[in-house]
Amino acid sequence: MKTILYRASTRGHANHGWLDTRHTFSFANYFNPDRMNFGLLRVVNDDIVAPGEGFGTHPHENMEIVSIPLHGALAHKDSMGHTEVIEVGEVQVMSAGTGITHSEYNASEEKPVGFFQIWVFPEENGLKPRYDQKAFDFMHNKNKLVQIVGPKKDESNHGLWVHQDVWFNIGTFDKGESTVYKVKKEGNGVFAMVVEGEFAVEGQKLHRRDALGLWDTGKIEIKAESEDARILLIDVPMEHRK
Repeated sequence: MKTILYRASTRGHANHGWLDTRHTFSFANYFNPDRMNFGLLRVVNDDIVAPGEGFGTHPHENMEIVSIPLHGALAHKDSMGHTEVIEVGEVQVMSAGTGITHSEYNASEEKPVGFFQIWVFPEENGLKPRYDQKAFDFMHNKNKLVQIVGPKKDESNHGLWVHQDVWFNIGTFDKGESTVYKVKKEGNGVFAMVVEGEFAVEGQKLHRRDALGLWDTGKIEIKAESEDARILLIDVPMEHRK
């Protein structure tokens, strides 16, 4: 097994007033040649947007984008005609493909919205753009992992799907509870990020927003070390795109 540790305190940080953001991997004005990606996982941004503010209309192409609200609500509008609000307990996916434009705003004029914005390289370029969102019970479904995203071709996937052999799971655990996650595909690694609380992942102590990348293994043991500890696992191909 090989591992790489990403402490929360080492992430890139920018505060633009309307946006307070932290980047696990190089993004925007944060550049670290040693923090470009984890396999085909390219972006993990931890964003807090002020009331009534947001990202104006901007383009994307050839990327699978997953947004997970952590508190507040996110107002979405795109060039495919979707106008939606994504709330806590819901997850949004977009396949940018040949190209889309979209905006993401805080749906509230009073409270900030916090969310993860995650990008994964697609299995091929030039795909048709698409959008979807779905509600999950991962906030209260205790002591097990809930799959929220998987590949389209996985017939056992009951969550959202994207154009890549990637699986997203979120779990909330009581202190002392543990589970073993089995890697879905040979050649994949797992990016494990603590959303809240504390975990031991293969014996490595992780605090809030710390992450651990693991590969060359078929399974991963995780154990909650605080009450209501929540973790995000991203099972992703490790081959690098050129």
